[in-house]
Amino acid sequence: MSLHLALLLSVFGALLLVAVRLDVIAARRRIPGILLVLLLGLFIRNDTYAQSLGVQQLLSLHQAEQLTQIALVLVLFFGGLTTNWHEISPVLRPSLRLATFGSLLSAVLITGLVLLLGALPATTVTPDLPVALFIGAMLCSTDASAVLSLLRPLAGVLPRRLLDLLESESSLNDPMAVVLAGLALAMATGTAEASPTHLLVEVLREFLIGILLGFLGGSLAPALLRSRHPTGPQSLLAVASLAVLMLLVGGTELLGGSGILAAYIAGLVLGNSEACDRAVLEEAHAGFVKLAELLLFLCLGLVVRPEDVVALIGWALTLFLALLLVRWLMVEVVLIGCGFPRAERWLISFSGLRGAVPIALAIQAGATDVPWGDAMPPLALGVVLLGLVLQGVSLVPVARRLGLASPH
Repeated sequence: MSLHLALLLSVFGALLLVAVRLDVIAARRRIPGILLVLLLGLFIRNDTYAQSLGVQQLLSLHQAEQLTQIALVLVLFFGGLTTNWHEISPVLRPSLRLATFGSLLSAVLITGLVLLLGALPATTVTPDLPVALFIGAMLCSTDASAVLSLLRPLAGVLPRRLLDLLESESSLNDPMAVVLAGLALAMATGTAEASPTHLLVEVLREFLIGILLGFLGGSLAPALLRSRHPTGPQSLLAVASLAVLMLLVGGTELLGGSGILAAYIAGLVLGNSEACDRAVLEEAHAGFVKLAELLLFLCLGLVVRPEDVVALIGWALTLFLALLLVRWLMVEVVLIGCGFPRAERWLISFSGLRGAVPIALAIQAGATDVPWGDAMPPLALGVVLLGLVLQGVSLVPVARRLGLASPH
C-alpha cells in the first residue's frame, strides 16, 4: 500500500469519526450537521499536513471530483427511492411546479443577476452566459435534510402538508440543477465552432438517455433484487442493490447518457414499485447516503482554502441575499392557486437552504479546465455556510413569528 493511500485512509477514517460525532451533537443542539462538518473540513489544511508527511496534498481536486460524483449518485438515488408518490400525492402538483418551473425560474433570475453585475469580485473572471448559468444552476436546488432537521422541534405543530411540500420539493429539484449545470459546462468546454443549438441537443440527448435507462433499470431492478429464498439474509440486499446501481450508472455513462440522472430515475421507479419492499431498501441505503453526504462536505472543506472563502465572502453574501429575494418571488409566482396561505408561503420561501448538490457541482466545475472553475468551490462554500448560519439559526423563530407554531 502506498504512503499516500495509507495517509488518505487514516485521515478520512479519523475525519469521518469526528464528523459522525459532530452530526450527533448538531442534532441535539438543533443546528444543521453539515455546518459543523463543512467547518471541520475547512479547518484541515490539505497541503500543510500532507507535506509534513512527505506527500504533496491529502486530496487533489480531481480526486475530490471523483469522490463527489460517486457520492452524488448515492444521494440522488436515495432521494428518488424515498419519494413515495402516494404519500406526497396531496402536494405532488405544487412540489413538481416548484422543482421544475420554480428551479428553472430561480436559475434564470440568478443567471441574469450575474450577467448584470458584469464581474465576479475577488476574481479575474468576466461573467459570460456559461458561468452565469452554472452559478444559477448550482444554487437553484434545496436541501431537505438540512431544512427538516432544523424544523424537527416543530414537527408536531407545523402543518403536515407544509413539511411534505418542503421534503418532496427538495427531492425533486436536484435533477433540474444537474441538467442546467451540465448544459453550462458543455457550453463552456465546447469547441469554438459548436453552436449553442448543437450543445443543447447534445446535453438533451445525454439526459434523455439517462432518463430512459434509469426508467428501464428501475423497472427491472425488482426482478434482480427479489430473493428466491424468503429466509435468505436481508444483509445481502444492500450489496445487491448497490451492485445494480453501479451497473446502471456505469452502463449509462458508457452509452453516452447521464449516470447521475439515471440513478435518480431508477430510485424513483424502484421506490414506487409494488414488487419491492421500499422500507427495507431505504434502511439498506441509509448508511450509504449518510456516508456520501459526509464525504461531500469533507471534500469541499479539504479542497477549499479558508482565505479563498474570505476573499469571496462579499460576492457570496450578494448571491445569498439575491437568493432570498429570488426564492420569495419564485414561490409567490409558482404557488398561485395552490391553497397555501401567505404565512406558509413565506416560510417555504425562507426554507430554501442549500446543501449537497451545490457542493458536488462546484467541485465538478473546479476539476474541469474552464477558466472560472477554481472560483466555484469557495463561492459555493460561502453561500452554503451563510445560508446554514443565517437562515438555519432563524428558521424556527421565523416559523413561530409567522404564527405557524406556538412556542414550547
